Amino acid sequence: MRLDPKLAARIAGDVGLWRDFNDICDCGGRLAGTESEKQAFALLRERVHAASPANSGRSIPVPYNGWRAKKATLRLQDGGEVACHPLVRTIATAKDGLTAEVVDLGRGTPDEFEEHAADIKGRIVLVRHELMFAAGTIHRRRKYEMAREKGAAGFLIAGPLAGNVVAGSSGRDHGDGIPALGIAPETAARLARTAEGWPTATMLIETEESSAETETLIYDYPGQTDEWVVLSAHVDGHDLAESAMDNGSGLASVLAVIRALSPEVPKFRRGLRAMFFSVEEWALTGSAQYVADLADADKAKIALNINLDSVAGSPNLAALTSGYAGVEPFLLNVATTNGHSLRTVRPLMTNSDHANFALGGIPAIRLVAGFDDPAANLRVVLTPADTRDKVAQSELRQATLLTAALLAAACNADPSEVATWRTR
Repeated sequence: MRLDPKLAARIAGDVGLWRDFNDICDCGGRLAGTESEKQAFALLRERVHAASPANSGRSIPVPYNGWRAKKATLRLQDGGEVACHPLVRTIATAKDGLTAEVVDLGRGTPDEFEEHAADIKGRIVLVRHELMFAAGTIHRRRKYEMAREKGAAGFLIAGPLAGNVVAGSSGRDHGDGIPALGIAPETAARLARTAEGWPTATMLIETEESSAETETLIYDYPGQTDEWVVLSAHVDGHDLAESAMDNGSGLASVLAVIRALSPEVPKFRRGLRAMFFSVEEWALTGSAQYVADLADADKAKIALNINLDSVAGSPNLAALTSGYAGVEPFLLNVATTNGHSLRTVRPLMTNSDHANFALGGIPAIRLVAGFDDPAANLRVVLTPADTRDKVAQSELRQATLLTAALLAAACNADPSEVATWRTR
């Protein structure tokens, strides 16, 4: 299970890893449907071609419900406007905006929604963004849905970083919804209930919606059988910053693993399938379509999905094992044998593309940095602070070395061991 020292040395000395990371960040935030996203796909094609000129890959069209925000403002009851950011796929307000009282539900737990059920209808719900890489996290999309189901007129979510708004998806795909904005924590403080009653606010959002199409890029490197290990990362991000940790780090790591391992894969038992998804930030749309279109026989040929999403920003790595308990001994053995520290987290977390593989019956993990660490740089993901300066070269290289070790071991694992990975 030890990675070939020559391959490890190849990754340790690969100057392209840091170059690729910075070049991906140079593309911008890569919001789906923007020129930034297109530039990133072009860059990935170029770098994979340079690593393996004979492999032209293939592109799968991904139709989705396109959206862009034309305008977004938030005005408080004193008449002053404050910074805000429209959540992806939010609906528009009426032309003169939505004015309503604001009910602050704190973190926005199910219990808080239940206790305030009588207060929510017709009001704007305010909740807090949480560290996404933590046990017990309540995802923003779930809070949005609870607000909508209980009759809220609008939705505000306050970010974690002083002076900065927060981005993210509302989770809405099409049809009904409620207007949704990300705000700064200082704004949330100004919207607290007082003895005089609930404060009011006016949301004004203009959007444009139309049919759109992006793609999933696939590069197959066959092994000696018709089985595969899928290595994936998502391309798209948000337009507040560079989407450096989420997910420039994962993209750069996949490219480096392709450079190092692709020449060796013909000797492996299983092949490497490298996949670059998009519209991940739009409720995991790209990977959902891919897995849904797989025949059962093709699903059975995928031994494991290793999904890289936000793998730098902390030196501490965790594997989210999506309920597949049987894969955990393998992961820990590979990590220990190759001198890496790794934590495994079992409950399924539907916060990246691995979730669609897992829900489709395919063992799947997400490698992520900074899990359960509120002090890690990952705390500023989805804010304007998700920039390249939050990533250390040593963190990115460590994650890439561990990924290569896991991938090579998975590609060569005995079929009897692979069979245990599907154990829940």
